[in-house]
Amino acid sequence: MMNFSESGVVARPLTREQVREIYELPFPDLVFWAMRVHRAHHNPRYIQHCTLGNIKAGGCPEDCAYCPQSAHYKTGVRNEPMADVAMVIEQARAAKAAGSTRFCMGAAWRNPRNDEEFERVLEMIRAVRALGMEACVTLGMLTADQARRLKDAGLTAYNHNLDTSPEFYPEIISTHTYEERLETLRHVRAAGIEICSGGIIGMGESRADRIGLLCELANLDPYPESVPINALVPVEGTPLAGQPPIDAIEMVRTIATARIIMPRARVRLAAGRTRMTDEAQALCFLAGANSLFTGEKLLTTPNPGLSHDEQLLATLGMEKEPERVAAPSPFVPLVELDHNGHHGEARAVEARHTHQP
Repeated sequence: MMNFSESGVVARPLTREQVREIYELPFPDLVFWAMRVHRAHHNPRYIQHCTLGNIKAGGCPEDCAYCPQSAHYKTGVRNEPMADVAMVIEQARAAKAAGSTRFCMGAAWRNPRNDEEFERVLEMIRAVRALGMEACVTLGMLTADQARRLKDAGLTAYNHNLDTSPEFYPEIISTHTYEERLETLRHVRAAGIEICSGGIIGMGESRADRIGLLCELANLDPYPESVPINALVPVEGTPLAGQPPIDAIEMVRTIATARIIMPRARVRLAAGRTRMTDEAQALCFLAGANSLFTGEKLLTTPNPGLSHDEQLLATLGMEKEPERVAAPSPFVPLVELDHNGHHGEARAVEARHTHQP
């Protein structure tokens, strides 16, 4: 029997065996449990819209096997100079007008230098925050001082994905270690910045690796406020170009498990949506995904357009989240499941009206 907190979610720290028990529940029980946990902490009708802009493309010295921006591979992505602040502000304004509440900025760096370009990033952050939007950046590995400077500029969240399990990580990246990833996350947390960290599935990893990734994320203290779940988008020229699409049910299992073990986090349906049907995306929302990236591209890879996303949400009777909101009612029914997926007695418990873990 697994241990439950008063809100119906498992107690931590978690073992991989506990996460595996959840992940491998019969599908109806898994999704039902995830739905209950989701409703305890979030409004199930709202989906946060985020926009991701590329502020420095190509030429990255890292050898991440999935990334078309790596200088190690010939993918057709050019090494471009850093974007102008004015251009980024216009992109952020357009994103806000289209309904995004978070604007994310990505630079293809191993780590930022303390130079004019880093100062420009700080200026971008201040400008995005002045628009009333959440600001997120992903710049590679950080020092403690850089994290503090990002915080002082008003940064909402820092994205730094763990990508996969510690065991499978060396198969995907050799130019830095898992521990270096974790060190950056510690610097971000110590600076008081929210963490955005998730992973990529469909890279050839095993189910055990997906479970290992989720366990690593859930046992961060505290766990990330935002957890993007990406499906690999194979790009010609990268080592993973020939990978087949991840099974949609496996994607839903990953999202449902993330929702159960990280109940207050935003679980973001991220890259790979162009290879998913509307029905598969609807199942992901049902299982607890409550955020997505909008726009025609995610950095350099394709993404469903805004009009398609709006049509999908309209079909489902869902809507864009206008701001950070609480669950629709202070009391929601929660049903506990034992490790065999059997239902316990339903009861009402007080919902948590915060997104902080």
